[in-house]
Parts: sequence; C-alpha cells; structure tokens
Amino acid sequence: MDLRAHWRSRERYTVFDTHYGDGARVRAVQEAWRADPDAPARLHVVALSDGLLPGFHRIPQDDPRLTLTLLAAPLDAALAQLGAQPDYFFLQEVAGAAFARPLARIAASGAQLEADGLVDEQRAALQAQGFVFDDDGRRAVFASRKPRLPLPPLLPQAHKRALVIGAGLAGSAACASLCARGWQVTLVERHPAPAMEASGNLAGIFMPLLSRDDNIPTRLTRAAYLYALRAWRKLGGIGGAIEGQACGVLQLARDPGHAEVSRAIAREAHYPADFARWLEAPEAEALLGLPAPSGGWLFPQGGWARPGSVCEAMLQSCGERLVRRFGAGSIALERSGDEWLARAADGAVVAQAPTVVLASGAGARSLAQSRELPLAALRGQVSHLDSGSLPALPLVLCREAYLTPAAGGIACAGATYDLDADPQLRLSSHEENLERLRGLVSDPLAAAGAPLAGRVGFRCVAPDRLPLVGRLPDFGAAGRTERLRDVPRHPGLHALLGYASRGLIWAPLAAELLAAQLEGEPLPLETSLVDALDPARFVLRSRRAPRGPVLADE
Repeated sequence: MDLRAHWRSRERYTVFDTHYGDGARVRAVQEAWRADPDAPARLHVVALSDGLLPGFHRIPQDDPRLTLTLLAAPLDAALAQLGAQPDYFFLQEVAGAAFARPLARIAASGAQLEADGLVDEQRAALQAQGFVFDDDGRRAVFASRKPRLPLPPLLPQAHKRALVIGAGLAGSAACASLCARGWQVTLVERHPAPAMEASGNLAGIFMPLLSRDDNIPTRLTRAAYLYALRAWRKLGGIGGAIEGQACGVLQLARDPGHAEVSRAIAREAHYPADFARWLEAPEAEALLGLPAPSGGWLFPQGGWARPGSVCEAMLQSCGERLVRRFGAGSIALERSGDEWLARAADGAVVAQAPTVVLASGAGARSLAQSRELPLAALRGQVSHLDSGSLPALPLVLCREAYLTPAAGGIACAGATYDLDADPQLRLSSHEENLERLRGLVSDPLAAAGAPLAGRVGFRCVAPDRLPLVGRLPDFGAAGRTERLRDVPRHPGLHALLGYASRGLIWAPLAAELLAAQLEGEPLPLETSLVDALDPARFVLRSRRAPRGPVLADE
C-alpha cells in the first residue's frame, strides 16, 4: 500500500475502508501521511466498523488536520448516506454486488480502489460503473466520465475568517471547531461574558434519547451524545476542566405502559450496558434508594455539567485564533463586497468576515437575514434547592422533571415550559417545579418551604424540535423551489440555532458538521440527518403548506 503518488499535490484526501477491524490499516495510512512531506494538508478516513451503536461516529483526533469517521451500518446503506467523495477505497470482506452503484456515485474522479477477495460478480459490477482493473484484478481506477459534483475548494488562509454571533453553547462550539481547523474567529456577544442566556444554568443534563422506531431525534441525539463525551474528554473531562459529574442518569418510567414500551426497546435494541440499561423496579430502587415503581432506564455515562464551564473550556481551546468582542449590544448584519459587516446600534463596525455563524438562539430573528426563521423562545424556570431538604441522590433523576445531585449544597430541579416572555423568577413556576419534584422522589414533603430561588432562561425552539445547522436560506429569493439543494442561500451566512433543551450535547456535533461543510470534509452524520437539520427545510415546508380557499372577486 503506497498512497503517496496518488495523494501528492492534493489539498485534501479521503480514504474509505470497508473493514476497520483493529484499526491497523487506518493507523498505517495516518502514519504514511505524517511521514510524507508532500502529503495533502488534510487527511480524512472513513471506515466501516463493528461493535458500535448504529450510525456515524466522528472520533476526535489529536491532530486537527486528521478526521476519522466510523460507520456502523451495512455497506450499501453507509455508502448511500455518506456525504464524502473518497479518493481511495479499501474493499475487504464485502458481500454481494449491490454496493457497486452507490460506491461509484460518491467516488472522486480518478479514485483508486484496492480489493481483497472480490468475486467475479463484484468485479463485473464495479467495471460496469466505470472502474478499470489491472491484470491481477485487485486494483482499479475510477475512469467514469460522469460529471462529479465538485467539492468546494479549500479556502486560502486569508479567507478563513469567521464572525460568530452568540457566546453560548452553540457559538462556543463553533469557535472551537473552526479554530481547530486554522480559522481566525471573532466572537461577538451582546452580554459582557459568555453563557449568559440559556447556557447560563447551573446544571444541564446529558443523556441519550431512546425510541422504538429509532427516529431522527433519537439518531441525532445518540450521535451527538457519544461525540460530546469524546469531545469533552479531549477538553479535560467532566469533573476536570468542565464542572459537573459523570454520575449517571436514571430516567424513571412514567407508568406501567411506558415501562412495557421500554422493555420492548431493551429487547430489540440490545444496547451496550455502558450506554443504556433497563432496570426493573427492584434494581432501580436499590440503586436510587427511593421508590421506582415502574422501573427506569440507567444511562451510566450520563450526568450533569455546568454549561458555562463547557463554553469556557471550548473557548479556551481556541487559543490566539479567537478574538472576543463582548458587550456589543444589539447588532445588524450588512453585506459589503465579499464580507459581512456587524454594525452596532450606533453604526460602528464591530467585526467583519466573509463567513458568519448565527448562534444567538431566538435572538437571531432580530436580524433581517434570519427574520423569517420559525424560531420561538420557550421560557424555562429552574429551581435552586437547599440539599438539606431533599433526599441525597447518587445520580441525576428524571421523568417529567429532573433533579440533580447537590453541588455546593444546591440541587437543581426543573424546568418549566412556559409560553410567556417573563424574565423574572415567579412563585407559580417554582411551585410547579416542586410539585413535579415531589412526584419524582415519591415524597410529598420534599423541599417543603423551599424559598423562591433559581434562574429563568429561554430555549430556542423550531417547530419540529430539531436544530438548524447549515447555510441560511434566502427566503425572499426562494420562489417555488422544491429541493433543498436548489434553495437560494445567503452567501457566507450559516446557522447553529434551535437547540431547545439539548444544547449541551447537540452543540459539539452540530459545530463539527458545520465546520465539515465549510471545509469540504466527510460529513459526521448521515445525509438524511444533515438534510433534516438544514435551515432551508422551512422554505420547502412553507411552499408545500396547504393554501386556504381561493375567494371569488367581490
């Protein structure tokens, strides 16, 4: 295996391997890349791997010029969902010949293929798709004349400048992902410090989402949760650089019917015990020390973290590539040539860059370019409770509400879902939290007489409860567009919005996805999920919405 001649003089290079195994071949490719002074600036490896939860897994690397994405899916399905153009394929232990068409669909022009153990049917299928084999039938070159969709060119270093608006979880993660790729980033925040809006709570819970049909929110949250755990370890870990506890989360079943559905999920999904484990009532009660009449799900790697400390850890990782412009107040965006200008209320230019990332939650609707996004601010009040009035929990407990273990003598319980915009603490929301808390711990006297204390934040929520990740559509120019790829976009304007109650775990992977799109890297999620997160989905939905009756002229 000598890739050097093939990758020489390229800006980036992508390898696809159908058999990760013990990782030896992938490590050999990476070592060859490190040792070659003429190697591409970026190397991306995508490989099929056994023993992982279903879906795509982006594995953080020590060298930010490397990416590794492991796919836990059948080969045909993985190829159909892969957002990448591989330059080199290793085929090993492949079955059938149906993979040939989707493989050729994503292959880069001139891609090379190395195969071990192909049968005549497989070789013929690849030849029919444009692969030309050498005499021994083990190596081939992709010689199809079908046009390839070109990857965006790598930006010159002088153009790798971004303006990120919003210093919460979304914006901080964007800064970290872009700075790791060599971008110069200016972070603009209207407040004097990061994490002063929804990301400012004392505690956020991290846990996966389960469903029997493994739907889009479940798949997205699973991928994001696993990526966040890896990314946080690289930042210094929960309990280290990040304030919190990886103490586990116990999600109680709501009732016997919910418990039965959960048992069915456990039977069908066969989750690894360190990811999710269904506990019947006796085991759940023994772990919790409290009644758990219908059992519950244990997420051993879950826990809680202070979102502000996550933000600061991500921003610290940026080093000198990040410029902070805090206390900027309200701003407006204005296009000037190839750049975006961020202007303060007095007209002064706060920052400018060719690329802008909107990460300011529902506040993004104050900008003319994003005013039509269907985002809502959903009020949530968290109660801060003296630990002496509560049972001592060994882990996070949740059902309709959540309760964290005490830290510094304070436990957090909540949170409400309110439709109003009141920023002040109020007694009715506090009492709602206490009522749900008492049901959670099966104690009508828990937190008796707890004084009004806590915090109010506003979640940014889209109608489908999914985040918005990607290029911002130009609603005014969209016309009767029917496909995402045809929706007109604002040049250089991108969104990381709508994280609802899952910003803690969605933010790192969403930022990684956006950075991969900007850099032309293999995407860290299936293309069906990428499309589900595209901000332009709301343009298509508005065009397809049923129209009211046509009224005759009066």
